Amino acid sequence: MATKVVDLVYWRDVWKTGLVFTGLVIGLVSLFQVSAITILSNLCLAIMCLTLPLRLYYKLLEMLRKNPEGVHPFESYIEDDKSLTDEETVLVVEELVLRMAFAVTELKRLLFIGSITDSIKFVALLYVLSYVGVSTNGLTLVIVGVICVFSLPLIYRRMQGRIKKMVKMYNSLLKKMNNLYKTLYSKLRRPTPGAPPATTPTPALKHKQKSK
Repeated sequence: MATKVVDLVYWRDVWKTGLVFTGLVIGLVSLFQVSAITILSNLCLAIMCLTLPLRLYYKLLEMLRKNPEGVHPFESYIEDDKSLTDEETVLVVEELVLRMAFAVTELKRLLFIGSITDSIKFVALLYVLSYVGVSTNGLTLVIVGVICVFSLPLIYRRMQGRIKKMVKMYNSLLKKMNNLYKTLYSKLRRPTPGAPPATTPTPALKHKQKSK
């Protein structure tokens, strides 16, 4: 299953990927005008408008003795079993449960400030998403996500060298900024040259002070 998805994303079969990509985009854009139930029902009706007449035609040929073997035109599709086995079902359910448990644990850690840095990043993300939600809706984001899934891997494969150079430059810039921050922080933490060093009274001096 994963191999087939990778083949679709990297456009290894252009005709199949183009068909899937076009169908997804058209279906998602259609949701702006009509509901998902209407789209699904109309899609099934369109398919049956093709399959039902062809099935009736083969049945008529069988009744006229021109198709004595009773060949079904869609027998290969009917017998193609895509259902999961018991072991595969257990693995899929376990994977889903683990991912859900990880998501809940991570969400609790962010909401209840398990890490201040990560929680601040989460707050910034929520703040940006609040503005994104005002200007657009979830369906638009899904359409953009589908387009990115089918375009970004192909762009990365064709421009891999340039992207690696840009990432390397970005990492080096971050490293320089981090080193500069550490240098400034260390200079600010140093004591001033004219300030006397802080001394703690010795135990003998403390005893004399108490006796006085």
